[in-house]
Order: sequence, then C-alpha cells, then structure tokens
Amino acid sequence: MSPMITTILLLIVSNVFMTLAWYGHLKLHSSGVTSNWPLYGVILLSWGIALFEYCFQVPANRIGFADNGGPFNLIQLKVIQEVVSLTVFTVVAMFMFSGQKFHWNHIASFLCLVGAVYFAFLPEK
Repeated sequence: MSPMITTILLLIVSNVFMTLAWYGHLKLHSSGVTSNWPLYGVILLSWGIALFEYCFQVPANRIGFADNGGPFNLIQLKVIQEVVSLTVFTVVAMFMFSGQKFHWNHIASFLCLVGAVYFAFLPEK
C-alpha cells in the first residue's frame, strides 16, 4: 500500500479513537454509565482510549512526513489531519449524539476545509 493511503487510513483510525476519547465520555455520562464516576476516573478512561489514538497517529505522521520519505510536507500533513479529524468527528457525532443536526453552516465550514486542502497542496513557488 502506498505511504499516502497508509497515512490517511492510520489518521482515520487514530481520529476515531481521538473522538471517542474526547467526546465519548459525554455520551457515557448522559447514558448513566459514568454519571457517578469522579472526574479523575473519566480522565483516566479518556487517556486509556487516547493511548490507542497515539498508536495510530504517530506511525501516520512518521510514514506520511516528507523528511521520512513520505509524500507530505509538515503543513500538508497537518491540514489532512484536521480534515480527517473534523470529518470523523461529524460522522461519530451524528451517530452517537442523535440530537446533533447538520446545518448549512457546517457544510460551509467543510467547503472551507476543502479550500484549505487545495491551498495547502498548491505547488510552492
């Protein structure tokens, strides 16, 4: 598999874990699973999930970074990471938090992200 595809797939998996670590505890709290947990317990749970995020994020950055032989410079790698992060977040939020709605301004923000990717990948002069 190409380093470009490998990087993007690793970033997707990483961001699923990141989204669950950052926002999953909110769903667990509202469903009553962790509503009686102390804050430090929820933090430890989130850190445990975030460990898996790093297990995919670090290899994605190493494989994807141009100075390591990858296809992306640092700025491109970060822009891709942000687009993947917001895309994964949106999909997870739509399924986990049924009360959240997708509105026109969200579509506009995604179009701005597409623009960010476009500009990040323009040839440097």
